[in-house]
Amino acid sequence: MNKQLRTWQLINEALERDLPVMLLYVLQSHGSSPGRPGFFMAVNAAGGMEGSIGGGMMEHKFVEMAKERLQHAAEEDTIRKQVHNKNAVKDQSGMICSGEQTILLHRVLPEDAPAIQNIIACLQQLRQGGLQLSPEGLHFGDSFAAGKLPYFDMVSEEDWVYQENIGYTVHLFIVGGGHCALALSRLMNSMGFYIHVFDDRPELHTVLQNEYAHEKHTLPDYSGLREAIPAGNQHYVVVMTFGYRTDDIAIRALLDRKFKYFGVLGSKSKIEQMFNAYMEEGIPAAQLYNIYAPVGLAINSHTPEEIAISIAAEIIQVKNQDE
Repeated sequence: MNKQLRTWQLINEALERDLPVMLLYVLQSHGSSPGRPGFFMAVNAAGGMEGSIGGGMMEHKFVEMAKERLQHAAEEDTIRKQVHNKNAVKDQSGMICSGEQTILLHRVLPEDAPAIQNIIACLQQLRQGGLQLSPEGLHFGDSFAAGKLPYFDMVSEEDWVYQENIGYTVHLFIVGGGHCALALSRLMNSMGFYIHVFDDRPELHTVLQNEYAHEKHTLPDYSGLREAIPAGNQHYVVVMTFGYRTDDIAIRALLDRKFKYFGVLGSKSKIEQMFNAYMEEGIPAAQLYNIYAPVGLAINSHTPEEIAISIAAEIIQVKNQDE
């Protein structure tokens, strides 16, 4: 999220200095394209730049194209398709990773300034909003309704629209604020997740050290998670308290909720014992099958940082499984 903020700030600063600046935005991608919808960058006439549209030779080519266009007064938008295959008949990107992406070059205009300033405020205040790009320019307002986002539809270069929600759209709820939670918070914060940390131990030092969590909550009892964590298809939950008893309380509080991801940290024997007890009580197996336990990809992790990487990898795998 900080990368996004820096890119919009570069654009805003250029407008304030009356310095020509170009916005490059990935509107659509297919296959193994390095640039995905929502990737964007800015290039100003002084050579300053922030962000990325996928890197490599293709990005270098578009940066040079942007710099060249900024030397002229032309203001029209351009949409370019790039095919990452040297055997392509046209629109070759120079890369061979396969796939393709569609990129917008938009010369930012003074009238775009209010929308850009609202985007910056949205990101700084940890809010969410809806960005729309079209031949009419750049617009920012309320979030778009739940659906397939980002959305791109193109009839012609004079008739197209791109929409996406920006800001914090994915939330990670970490139950237990110990060393693994600190490492996981650090990692997931860097990937644009809004981090909530819950613990029942006041003044726990690893919670106090956790500068990566956006919200930190102390609960008198983990049963309070029932009211604290709502269901959601962009909500990811990881239970990693300090022991079996508190894990059990936390899991029971959340079992009937639907999340995009629900994981529990623990050994295989601990998880097996816990889940056997649940099934003996009559808890439906379907509820348990949806829990990732033990949490994380099997990479033989040991340290808090290694464990965080294994969990983060599994979360990203689930997050991107429909792409």
